[in-house]
Amino acid sequence: MARKRNRLFTGLWALFILAGLLAGCGRSTGSGTGSFAGAGNAQNTKDVAAGSRQQKETPERQHNPDETEIQVFLAASLNRVMAQLAENYNRLHPEVKITCHADSSGTLLTQIQEGYACDIFFSAAQKQMDQLEADGLVVKGTRADAVKNQAAVITAKDSGTKATGLADIGKSQSIALAGGSVPVGRYTRQALMNLGILPQTEDAAAYTAKQVSDALGGVEISEQGNVSKVLLAVIEGSCETGTVYVSDIYGYEKELDILEIVPYELTGDIIYPAAQVKNPDADEAQEKAAAAFLEYILSDEAKPVFEQYNYGVLE
Repeated sequence: MARKRNRLFTGLWALFILAGLLAGCGRSTGSGTGSFAGAGNAQNTKDVAAGSRQQKETPERQHNPDETEIQVFLAASLNRVMAQLAENYNRLHPEVKITCHADSSGTLLTQIQEGYACDIFFSAAQKQMDQLEADGLVVKGTRADAVKNQAAVITAKDSGTKATGLADIGKSQSIALAGGSVPVGRYTRQALMNLGILPQTEDAAAYTAKQVSDALGGVEISEQGNVSKVLLAVIEGSCETGTVYVSDIYGYEKELDILEIVPYELTGDIIYPAAQVKNPDADEAQEKAAAAFLEYILSDEAKPVFEQYNYGVLE
């Protein structure tokens, strides 16, 4: 059975975890685009979390008229490591303000296609980057594979689940599952196909949560909009199990158990590409700042930070 907690405690704990998961990269409290809804608006989440320890310890940056701001759209699973990388980068380049917007790669792709100002796109899957490139929105020659990751089945420490991994995840009382347009949701569906639980189809992402539930024997599935929301649902106990990335578990080892690290044979390779995006609103200074920060993300200097957060680095 999923954990039972005092409702007030659970609600406060969930709010604290969500604020920590979705806080933005930048160290300032600038407005960013100001028009993103829900979990994708990292800057608004920072404002909500202003009472947290991190916010209290980090002094507010004063407005600098010579400061150059760049917009970084990144997969939700990258949010914490990118916050660290942005902080490290700003020690050397305080003149650059890095504003991050974290959500599912599919949601971010749609926002870029709709005209939201974006300078760098860091996706959790090749599919979304392929589409962005096909749309002619990637700056030529800037796309590169940055890091790799691996899917994992998780549960809370005291959940008492009978599931032992993906093959028998249907034994759970409830499952948090990202939608098919979310890379980790598609990887999960692909793995279920390769296990023979879901019938083979050309596009694993097309499977609905209801179809996945039926294939797993009718288990309750709570479909989530990005991987951070899946993680939260398992941590706060509203779902007994869920599928996230190994990197998402960093810092939550005391709250979570890994039931299985899903092998690449089931999911396929999980590679995160990054690229500079054509931003018609960017001036020359912004374009140069975006190119420099992207170069830093892909550099050897960034690799130890990615490894610290449980990402695999590419040679």
